[in-house]
Amino acid sequence: MHPAPRALRRAVAAATMVLLATAVGCAPQPEEKASADPSGSATKSCAQGELATKASGKLTIATDEPAYEPWFKDDKPANGKGFESAVAYAVAKQLGYDKSAVVWQSVPFNKAFAPGVKTFDFDINQVSISSERKKAVDFSSGYYDVRQAVIALKGSKAAEATTLADLRNLKLGAQVGTTSLAYITDVVKPKQEAAVYAKNDQAKSALKNGQVDAVVTDLPTAFYITAAEVTNAKIVGQFENQGAAPEQFGLVLDKGSALTSCVTGAVDTLRKDGTLAEIEKQWLSDAVDAPVLK
Repeated sequence: MHPAPRALRRAVAAATMVLLATAVGCAPQPEEKASADPSGSATKSCAQGELATKASGKLTIATDEPAYEPWFKDDKPANGKGFESAVAYAVAKQLGYDKSAVVWQSVPFNKAFAPGVKTFDFDINQVSISSERKKAVDFSSGYYDVRQAVIALKGSKAAEATTLADLRNLKLGAQVGTTSLAYITDVVKPKQEAAVYAKNDQAKSALKNGQVDAVVTDLPTAFYITAAEVTNAKIVGQFENQGAAPEQFGLVLDKGSALTSCVTGAVDTLRKDGTLAEIEKQWLSDAVDAPVLK
Protein backbone atom coordinates (compact mmCIF):
# COMPACT_ATOMS: atom_id res chain seq x y z
CA MET A 1 0.00 0.00 0.00
CA HIS A 2 1.43 3.38 -0.96
CA PRO A 3 1.52 6.24 1.50
CA ALA A 4 -1.30 8.71 0.97
CA PRO A 5 -0.39 11.87 -0.85
CA ARG A 6 0.61 14.73 1.51
CA ALA A 7 -2.42 16.85 0.52
CA LEU A 8 -4.81 14.03 1.34
CA ARG A 9 -3.19 13.47 4.75
CA ARG A 10 -3.62 17.16 5.56
CA ALA A 11 -7.31 17.09 4.60
CA VAL A 12 -8.00 14.06 6.80
CA ALA A 13 -6.18 15.70 9.74
CA ALA A 14 -8.20 18.90 9.35
CA ALA A 15 -11.49 17.00 9.22
CA THR A 16 -10.54 15.08 12.33
CA MET A 17 -9.86 18.33 14.24
CA VAL A 18 -13.27 19.71 13.23
CA LEU A 19 -15.03 16.56 14.46
CA LEU A 20 -13.19 16.69 17.80
CA ALA A 21 -14.07 20.35 18.28
CA THR A 22 -17.73 19.62 17.54
CA ALA A 23 -17.78 16.73 20.01
CA VAL A 24 -16.29 18.85 22.78
CA GLY A 25 -18.75 21.66 22.08
CA CYS A 26 -21.74 19.32 22.39
CA ALA A 27 -20.55 17.49 25.50
CA PRO A 28 -21.86 18.54 28.95
CA GLN A 29 -19.46 21.04 30.49
CA PRO A 30 -18.38 21.01 34.13
CA GLU A 31 -20.27 23.57 36.25
CA GLU A 32 -17.21 25.33 37.61
CA LYS A 33 -19.14 28.15 39.33
CA ALA A 34 -21.64 25.81 40.93
CA SER A 35 -18.94 23.51 42.30
CA ALA A 36 -16.80 26.38 43.52
CA ASP A 37 -19.73 28.18 45.14
CA PRO A 38 -22.79 25.94 45.61
CA SER A 39 -24.79 28.83 47.00
CA GLY A 40 -23.76 31.26 44.30
CA SER A 41 -27.28 32.08 43.12
CA ALA A 42 -28.57 32.32 46.69
CA THR A 43 -25.70 34.65 47.58
CA LYS A 44 -26.64 37.00 44.75
CA SER A 45 -30.34 36.95 45.55
CA CYS A 46 -29.65 37.62 49.26
CA ALA A 47 -27.32 40.55 48.61
CA GLN A 48 -27.73 42.92 51.56
CA GLY A 49 -30.26 45.63 50.94
CA GLU A 50 -30.88 44.44 47.40
CA LEU A 51 -33.65 41.86 47.80
CA ALA A 52 -36.60 41.67 45.42
CA THR A 53 -38.92 43.26 47.99
CA LYS A 54 -42.42 44.65 47.46
CA ALA A 55 -41.02 48.19 47.41
CA SER A 56 -37.54 48.72 46.02
CA GLY A 57 -35.03 49.52 48.75
CA LYS A 58 -37.65 48.97 51.48
CA LEU A 59 -38.62 45.99 53.63
CA THR A 60 -42.37 45.76 54.30
CA ILE A 61 -43.20 43.97 57.56
CA ALA A 62 -46.76 43.22 58.68
CA THR A 63 -48.41 42.52 62.02
CA ASP A 64 -51.90 42.70 63.51
CA GLU A 65 -53.61 45.71 65.07
CA PRO A 66 -53.60 46.22 67.99
CA ALA A 67 -50.04 44.95 68.51
CA TYR A 68 -50.07 43.27 71.92
CA GLU A 69 -47.45 43.30 74.65
CA PRO A 70 -45.00 41.76 75.38
CA TRP A 71 -44.54 41.21 71.64
CA PHE A 72 -44.78 44.95 70.95
CA LYS A 73 -44.76 48.00 73.18
CA ASP A 74 -47.42 50.74 73.34
CA ASP A 75 -49.14 49.30 70.22
CA LYS A 76 -46.33 50.76 68.08
CA PRO A 77 -44.49 48.11 66.05
CA ALA A 78 -42.15 50.72 64.56
CA ASN A 79 -40.58 51.73 67.89
CA GLY A 80 -38.35 48.66 68.11
CA LYS A 81 -39.64 47.78 71.57
CA GLY A 82 -41.17 44.43 72.51
CA PHE A 83 -39.93 40.97 71.51
CA GLU A 84 -41.32 40.76 67.98
CA SER A 85 -40.54 44.35 67.07
CA ALA A 86 -36.94 43.79 68.17
CA VAL A 87 -36.75 40.50 66.24
CA ALA A 88 -38.18 42.14 63.12
CA TYR A 89 -35.54 44.88 63.15
CA ALA A 90 -32.79 42.35 63.86
CA VAL A 91 -33.86 40.33 60.81
CA ALA A 92 -34.07 43.51 58.73
CA LYS A 93 -30.54 44.49 59.76
CA GLN A 94 -29.27 41.02 58.90
CA LEU A 95 -30.83 41.42 55.44
CA GLY A 96 -29.17 44.81 54.97
CA TYR A 97 -32.08 47.17 55.79
CA ASP A 98 -31.70 49.76 58.52
CA LYS A 99 -34.61 51.01 60.61
CA SER A 100 -35.44 53.84 58.19
CA ALA A 101 -35.90 51.31 55.35
CA VAL A 102 -38.53 49.28 57.25
CA VAL A 103 -42.19 49.92 56.44
CA TRP A 104 -44.86 48.53 58.78
CA GLN A 105 -48.25 47.34 57.58
CA SER A 106 -51.37 46.25 59.47
CA VAL A 107 -52.69 42.80 58.50
CA PRO A 108 -55.27 40.81 60.53
CA PHE A 109 -53.91 37.62 62.12
CA ASN A 110 -55.97 35.17 60.04
CA LYS A 111 -55.33 36.99 56.78
CA ALA A 112 -51.56 36.75 57.23
CA PHE A 113 -51.48 33.01 56.50
CA ALA A 114 -54.60 32.72 54.33
CA PRO A 115 -54.15 31.72 50.66
CA GLY A 116 -53.46 34.55 48.23
CA VAL A 117 -50.77 37.01 47.22
CA LYS A 118 -49.38 39.02 50.14
CA THR A 119 -48.82 42.76 50.30
CA PHE A 120 -45.90 42.36 52.74
CA ASP A 121 -42.41 40.88 52.54
CA PHE A 122 -42.90 39.01 55.79
CA ASP A 123 -45.39 39.01 58.67
CA ILE A 124 -44.47 38.66 62.36
CA ASN A 125 -47.45 38.02 64.63
CA GLN A 126 -47.05 34.94 66.84
CA VAL A 127 -47.97 32.65 63.95
CA SER A 128 -47.14 29.03 64.76
CA ILE A 129 -45.54 26.99 61.99
CA SER A 130 -47.74 24.09 60.90
CA SER A 131 -47.95 21.73 57.94
CA GLU A 132 -51.52 22.90 57.27
CA ARG A 133 -50.51 26.57 57.08
CA LYS A 134 -47.53 25.68 54.90
CA LYS A 135 -49.98 24.72 52.16
CA ALA A 136 -50.86 28.40 51.74
CA VAL A 137 -47.72 30.30 52.80
CA ASP A 138 -44.00 29.96 53.38
CA PHE A 139 -42.42 30.17 56.82
CA SER A 140 -38.95 31.08 57.97
CA SER A 141 -37.31 28.83 60.50
CA GLY A 142 -38.66 29.35 64.02
CA TYR A 143 -37.67 32.48 65.92
CA TYR A 144 -39.35 31.50 69.21
CA ASP A 145 -40.15 28.20 70.94
CA VAL A 146 -43.54 28.55 72.60
CA ARG A 147 -45.99 26.82 74.90
CA GLN A 148 -49.68 27.49 75.39
CA ALA A 149 -51.13 28.42 78.77
CA VAL A 150 -54.49 28.63 80.55
CA ILE A 151 -55.68 31.79 82.36
CA ALA A 152 -58.56 31.90 84.86
CA LEU A 153 -59.89 34.37 87.44
CA LYS A 154 -58.46 33.91 90.91
CA GLY A 155 -60.77 32.05 93.27
CA SER A 156 -62.74 30.39 90.46
CA LYS A 157 -63.16 26.67 89.96
CA ALA A 158 -61.05 26.90 86.81
CA ALA A 159 -58.17 28.44 88.79
CA GLU A 160 -57.88 25.25 90.81
CA ALA A 161 -57.39 22.97 87.79
CA THR A 162 -54.19 20.91 87.82
CA THR A 163 -54.88 18.39 85.05
CA LEU A 164 -56.40 18.26 81.56
CA ALA A 165 -59.31 16.32 83.04
CA ASP A 166 -60.05 19.27 85.35
CA LEU A 167 -60.43 21.51 82.29
CA ARG A 168 -62.85 19.30 80.35
CA ASN A 169 -65.97 20.44 82.19
CA LEU A 170 -65.14 24.13 81.77
CA LYS A 171 -66.13 26.70 79.15
CA LEU A 172 -62.87 27.66 77.45
CA GLY A 173 -62.15 30.41 74.93
CA ALA A 174 -59.40 31.47 72.51
CA GLN A 175 -58.71 33.60 69.45
CA VAL A 176 -59.83 32.22 66.11
CA GLY A 177 -57.26 30.47 63.92
CA THR A 178 -54.69 30.14 66.71
CA THR A 179 -52.75 27.21 68.11
CA SER A 180 -54.37 28.14 71.42
CA LEU A 181 -57.77 27.19 70.00
CA ALA A 182 -56.32 23.99 68.54
CA TYR A 183 -55.02 22.99 71.98
CA ILE A 184 -58.52 23.39 73.41
CA THR A 185 -60.18 21.25 70.74
CA ASP A 186 -57.42 18.69 70.19
CA VAL A 187 -55.70 18.37 73.57
CA VAL A 188 -58.24 19.34 76.24
CA LYS A 189 -61.27 18.10 74.25
CA PRO A 190 -63.81 19.88 76.50
CA LYS A 191 -67.41 18.74 76.80
CA GLN A 192 -68.59 22.25 75.84
CA GLU A 193 -67.72 23.78 72.51
CA ALA A 194 -64.97 26.38 72.82
CA ALA A 195 -65.84 30.06 72.56
CA VAL A 196 -64.02 31.63 69.60
CA TYR A 197 -63.06 35.30 69.39
CA ALA A 198 -61.71 37.47 66.59
CA LYS A 199 -59.22 39.18 68.93
CA ASN A 200 -57.48 38.37 72.21
CA ASP A 201 -59.06 41.53 73.65
CA GLN A 202 -62.50 39.97 73.18
CA ALA A 203 -61.38 36.76 74.88
CA LYS A 204 -60.04 38.77 77.84
CA SER A 205 -63.33 40.66 78.13
CA ALA A 206 -65.25 37.39 78.09
CA LEU A 207 -63.08 36.12 80.93
CA LYS A 208 -63.62 39.31 82.96
CA ASN A 209 -67.38 39.14 82.40
CA GLY A 210 -67.66 35.47 83.31
CA GLN A 211 -68.72 34.39 79.81
CA VAL A 212 -65.95 31.79 79.84
CA ASP A 213 -64.24 30.00 82.71
CA ALA A 214 -60.77 30.28 81.23
CA VAL A 215 -58.92 31.38 78.10
CA VAL A 216 -55.88 29.93 76.36
CA THR A 217 -53.01 32.03 74.97
CA ASP A 218 -49.30 31.57 74.45
CA LEU A 219 -47.34 31.65 77.71
CA PRO A 220 -45.65 35.09 77.41
CA THR A 221 -49.00 36.71 76.57
CA ALA A 222 -50.54 34.91 79.54
CA PHE A 223 -47.93 36.41 81.86
CA TYR A 224 -48.53 39.88 80.51
CA ILE A 225 -52.34 39.59 80.72
CA THR A 226 -52.25 38.45 84.35
CA ALA A 227 -49.62 41.03 85.33
CA ALA A 228 -50.97 44.12 83.59
CA GLU A 229 -54.43 43.67 82.08
CA VAL A 230 -56.54 41.23 84.11
CA THR A 231 -54.78 41.44 87.44
CA ASN A 232 -57.40 39.35 89.25
CA ALA A 233 -56.54 36.43 86.96
CA LYS A 234 -53.80 33.82 87.29
CA ILE A 235 -51.97 31.37 85.06
CA VAL A 236 -53.48 27.99 85.82
CA GLY A 237 -50.74 26.14 83.96
CA GLN A 238 -49.15 25.42 80.62
CA PHE A 239 -49.53 22.57 78.15
CA GLU A 240 -46.79 20.20 77.14
CA ASN A 241 -45.72 20.59 73.53
CA GLN A 242 -47.34 18.06 71.26
CA GLY A 243 -45.10 15.94 69.01
CA ALA A 244 -41.33 15.57 68.84
CA ALA A 245 -40.54 19.14 67.77
CA PRO A 246 -41.45 22.19 69.87
CA GLU A 247 -44.13 24.57 68.66
CA GLN A 248 -42.42 27.56 67.07
CA PHE A 249 -43.42 30.97 65.79
CA GLY A 250 -42.16 31.67 62.27
CA LEU A 251 -42.11 34.65 59.95
CA VAL A 252 -44.82 34.34 57.28
CA LEU A 253 -44.03 34.90 53.58
CA ASP A 254 -45.79 34.49 50.24
CA LYS A 255 -46.02 30.90 49.05
CA GLY A 256 -42.91 30.32 46.95
CA SER A 257 -41.43 33.69 47.90
CA ALA A 258 -37.93 34.38 46.58
CA LEU A 259 -37.18 35.86 50.01
CA THR A 260 -37.89 32.73 52.06
CA SER A 261 -34.35 31.32 52.00
CA CYS A 262 -32.84 34.75 52.72
CA VAL A 263 -35.17 35.42 55.67
CA THR A 264 -34.63 31.90 57.01
CA GLY A 265 -30.88 32.40 56.76
CA ALA A 266 -31.19 35.65 58.73
CA VAL A 267 -33.24 33.98 61.49
CA ASP A 268 -30.79 31.05 61.67
CA THR A 269 -27.88 33.45 62.03
CA LEU A 270 -29.63 35.37 64.82
CA ARG A 271 -30.33 32.12 66.66
CA LYS A 272 -26.76 30.86 66.21
CA ASP A 273 -25.03 34.07 67.33
CA GLY A 274 -27.24 34.41 70.42
CA THR A 275 -29.17 37.50 69.31
CA LEU A 276 -32.58 35.83 69.62
CA ALA A 277 -31.73 34.63 73.13
CA GLU A 278 -30.68 38.15 74.13
CA ILE A 279 -33.89 39.67 72.76
CA GLU A 280 -35.96 37.00 74.52
CA LYS A 281 -34.18 37.69 77.81
CA GLN A 282 -34.82 41.42 77.46
CA TRP A 283 -38.50 41.31 76.55
CA LEU A 284 -39.83 37.94 77.75
CA SER A 285 -37.88 37.45 80.97
CA ASP A 286 -41.11 37.30 82.99
CA ALA A 287 -42.26 34.21 81.09
CA VAL A 288 -40.86 31.81 83.65
CA ASP A 289 -42.03 28.26 84.34
CA ALA A 290 -45.70 27.62 85.04
CA PRO A 291 -47.21 24.31 86.22
CA VAL A 292 -47.58 21.75 83.41
CA LEU A 293 -51.11 20.44 82.84
CA LYS A 294 -51.20 16.72 82.02
